[in-house]
Amino acid sequence: MSKKQFKAESKRLLDLMINSIYTNKEIFLREIISNASDAIDKLCYISLTDDQVGLSRDDFHIDVIPDKEARTLTVRDNGIGMNAQEAENNLGVIAKSGSLNFKNEMDGEKGEDLSIIGQFGVGFYSAFMVSDKVTVITRKYGEESGVKWESTGADGYTVAPCERESVGTDVIMHLKPDSDEELFGTYLEIWKLKALIRKYSDYVRWPIRMDVPRQEREETGEKNDDGSPKYEYRTVVENETVNSMIPIWQRSRKEVTDDDCIAYYKEHNREAKDPCALVRVDAEGAVSYKAMLFVPGEENAAAFYGEGKGGITLYSNGVMIMEKCDKLVHDYFEFVKGVVDSPDLSLNISREILQHDRQLRVIGQNLEKKIKGELEKLMKDDRPKYEEFFKNFGYHLKVGVCDEYGRYKDFLRDLLLFHTGEDKQVTLKEYVENMPESQKSIYFASSDSLRHAMSLPQCAEVKRRGYELIYLLSPLDEMVLEALHDQDGKSFCNVVTDDLGFDTDEEKKAAEERDIENKDFLAFVKESLGERFSRVKFSTKLAELPCAMSTEGPVTLEMEKYFRRGPSEEMRKVRASRVLELNGESRPVQVMRETWESDKEKAGRIAAILGTLAELMAGADIDDPAELAKNVSELF
Repeated sequence: MSKKQFKAESKRLLDLMINSIYTNKEIFLREIISNASDAIDKLCYISLTDDQVGLSRDDFHIDVIPDKEARTLTVRDNGIGMNAQEAENNLGVIAKSGSLNFKNEMDGEKGEDLSIIGQFGVGFYSAFMVSDKVTVITRKYGEESGVKWESTGADGYTVAPCERESVGTDVIMHLKPDSDEELFGTYLEIWKLKALIRKYSDYVRWPIRMDVPRQEREETGEKNDDGSPKYEYRTVVENETVNSMIPIWQRSRKEVTDDDCIAYYKEHNREAKDPCALVRVDAEGAVSYKAMLFVPGEENAAAFYGEGKGGITLYSNGVMIMEKCDKLVHDYFEFVKGVVDSPDLSLNISREILQHDRQLRVIGQNLEKKIKGELEKLMKDDRPKYEEFFKNFGYHLKVGVCDEYGRYKDFLRDLLLFHTGEDKQVTLKEYVENMPESQKSIYFASSDSLRHAMSLPQCAEVKRRGYELIYLLSPLDEMVLEALHDQDGKSFCNVVTDDLGFDTDEEKKAAEERDIENKDFLAFVKESLGERFSRVKFSTKLAELPCAMSTEGPVTLEMEKYFRRGPSEEMRKVRASRVLELNGESRPVQVMRETWESDKEKAGRIAAILGTLAELMAGADIDDPAELAKNVSELF
């Protein structure tokens, strides 16, 4: 029996597959089981019209047989099998699959209805990642004898007749010796094989069986010293079906309730809390798929990285393709967990990534609309529950608004919530709907705490006019509003830095003239404050307080706080340009003005006190708290 050689291109591809194409060696078992499932699909389909098959649907199965002494792992099926020519064509030429030919041979619409799992052609060769020799013993349905195909890798293969009692195929993998880098012997352990089957092939439609040992105890009839019965233990081997076969998401709503889905979510994700939203999809069309998605009920501390990060598991015909597919939904929905199963995915030869992502885009776009719709329904039907969701995952949505220069802002804007009080949050749409007719802008104030934002001096004039404010509690919120630009034609107005729009042209002109008239006094205050403030001016925003601090230019105080926590020294040096605003009608400012004309040293101390008070009210850090105490004490 002479050894046959792979074609030159097949040799190169085999070497590439073993060393490069598959990033995870353990998927070899998934590939071999999928091919076995495909072979059973073919024979089961033939049995529908051929009584000679002699097998009913319940008779088909796949056996996984580890043999530690021989160091072999066998995957056996009772599917359609191969004859000598097919064994050479399908196994001797890499990337040639018998599945497509089989499908093409079916007549008309019958062939179109047949689901072929093993259409990828080269998955069989993943066995060489863990094996130094692979033996295939197969007998085709309708043939009297079998075929033995054997190869040790790129050096070639042999094909010879052999005996096999029944139709089907044995793929016998002779595992490589263990090394410091790889313990191939673990693939002979029952626990490891069960784990791999449940991870990758749990929803293959045919039973995957293994002999699983377990301990049984029996009474010996004797007694221990304390009178309790003595037991002896023996090992019993049971043939166990390892996979569950029918995934919960493939079942109809009549068969599986939402409570069943939630129980599945909690078990598979080790979650104690119910999800806050469930999305179930059964779509047919250009791309058919089923999906079962969950919005977690609480944020995971590691939700942005590692195992704690959410993710959607991708299946094709019940075979797991990708555990966390990051191409289905954008990062703003990355917290969503669940599964998507589609028979229409275009997979590459390793089944690890998609050959074309058009199908994924179609599925992903529809899923995102479904997720958004479910969240909007939650907001409408159970507002406290939605507010809890937003507390947990609102950051993801805000980052999504800012991502890619605001590309997704209009899709996400109606899901955002903003504080308008300690116990009240609204969407921007709700805020605009509640605005008085006289209000022209959406007013907001920023701070790192809600209570402080509500107490900013610049908010007083807005509140006095009966207008609500939204309160931003992080620098990201300011970037969100910048990306959104407006809401229903209403622009955003920062009460600290922007013109509130309350003053008439005459009032603005009078304010400018007042600053000009008092330019010497304002220059004195600025000089007394040193480099702490870039400008001093009179303000019409302050109702009762004598002073306030605002900023001008692109960097706000909240941005400065954010940059101060940055990783680089250059980032930590970024500072907002501070402006001291004075209420000319307040008694402290009037006293400072009067004192300036008679005692400039004392007036300078008052200026320093007002500057520090303005910084404190704005939430800025002060360089020298002792100086405040000194200036106050010296006034008396």
